[in-house]
Amino acid sequence: MDVPSERRATAGIFLLLVLLVCIVFGQTVSFDFVNFDDGPYVYANPHIANGVTLDGLKWILMNPHSANWHPLTSFSHMLDCQLYGLNPFGPHLTNFVLHMAAVLSLFLVLRSMTGSVWRSAVVAALFAVHPLRAESVAWVSERKDLLSGLFFILTLGAYQRYTCRSFSMRYYMPVLVLFVCGLLSKSMLVTLPFVLLLLDFWPLNRFSSEKTSRLILEKTPLLLLAALFCGITVWAQRGAIASVNAFPFLWRIENAVISYMVYIRQLFLPLGLTALYPVRDGLFPLWQVAGAVVFLGAVSVVAVRKLKTCPSFFIGWFWYAGMLVPVIGILQVGTQAHADRYTYLPQIGLVIAIVWLVSERAVTRNRQLAVSILAAGIICALTVAARIQTATWRDGTALWTRVLAHNDHNPIAHSNFGALLLVEGKTDRAIEHFEKSIRQSPGRAEVYNNLASAYADQQRYAEAVKAAGIALELAGKQCAPEVVEAIRVRYEGYRLHLAR
Repeated sequence: MDVPSERRATAGIFLLLVLLVCIVFGQTVSFDFVNFDDGPYVYANPHIANGVTLDGLKWILMNPHSANWHPLTSFSHMLDCQLYGLNPFGPHLTNFVLHMAAVLSLFLVLRSMTGSVWRSAVVAALFAVHPLRAESVAWVSERKDLLSGLFFILTLGAYQRYTCRSFSMRYYMPVLVLFVCGLLSKSMLVTLPFVLLLLDFWPLNRFSSEKTSRLILEKTPLLLLAALFCGITVWAQRGAIASVNAFPFLWRIENAVISYMVYIRQLFLPLGLTALYPVRDGLFPLWQVAGAVVFLGAVSVVAVRKLKTCPSFFIGWFWYAGMLVPVIGILQVGTQAHADRYTYLPQIGLVIAIVWLVSERAVTRNRQLAVSILAAGIICALTVAARIQTATWRDGTALWTRVLAHNDHNPIAHSNFGALLLVEGKTDRAIEHFEKSIRQSPGRAEVYNNLASAYADQQRYAEAVKAAGIALELAGKQCAPEVVEAIRVRYEGYRLHLAR
């Protein structure tokens, strides 16, 4: 393809990618906040909601919150509040713009690295509109995915420029700076040095001209930064990392293996997607775990054996497998078995592997035409599915209705839906959901506290005192001192009402 033709193709691809993102995610600018982390991340957090202030900046630098330390992400939320107040339009618009920038940057970086315009366009399009993206883009709290994802892709672009410019420090510094920005947005990017080593093999082909030791030594500053942020993350999540008693190590290994398979299945068949997948009670069936281990092992062996003849498959597969390691659940944080948002960057590798594998086998004109039609059909189908999936994040009611339709045995979903209904004044329905949550998982102080509030709204103070007493007992082990004190004040208030 000559230069003018490539420029026209690039411009056309840009317009198409912009159109696809607008079709799927343009609707999000009219979405509301949801009562699923959006409160502590944005509208109920005074350090963020007051906009950019000196005290707020100190707070986001010195304090982890919601079991994370991502000051750049928190600063972006502060900027939204400064510009738009607490109007959800602003945060949703920012998420939309960040995802658009990530999609366009991915296309440009892949095209520059591989020299393949159309394959890069297909990868970018599949990344842009896969239904798994809905959670990351439509959920305000997942700003960290989008911001870190953009910095990740920009770091890859800066790294390629560095490799083309005689490896000077002048071009290495942007790699370091962008990597740090990514880590300050979300620490999942600690795997980036590993991805750069993969790219050194293909498509950058540096292993043929450079010593392996030099390539590894070159990554030392990046590896040191990754190690530092691993330590910071463990510190920030120390209160949220589940104990071995809650999630035995064998269960974690099994869930990790199964999760790898779930993410692959969701890539090809994105059905039944939801915001919260509760953990399984007990171990998985042996046949299921064994089958997953055999499949993953077989694909890995094939990828290694095809390293020289099909390097794109090797790189893409291990990009996917390696980038998921920090969130695969060995260090279990939260109560989800797996999450759609975790695929935001890892899935790019898997898509690269598949797109290049299929394209390289389309050697005749008829096959190329068939592959092009197939790719267009898949992108169109995913666009429709992603638009539908994105709509489930419109507000809290739509979100929790969808989650509970997928699986009614979900105590957190019942608790959150109950809290939303309580705020809306639908107390009877709220109590139903709180009671379901308690039956499914009876050990959470927050649910008992909300149930007590619902009873108090109906002037059922005897039941409110009982529920608040249980909440107070549980809160001593689960909640911060100020939360315990707030529950204690409510408990005493209910007792006074009962005594009248």
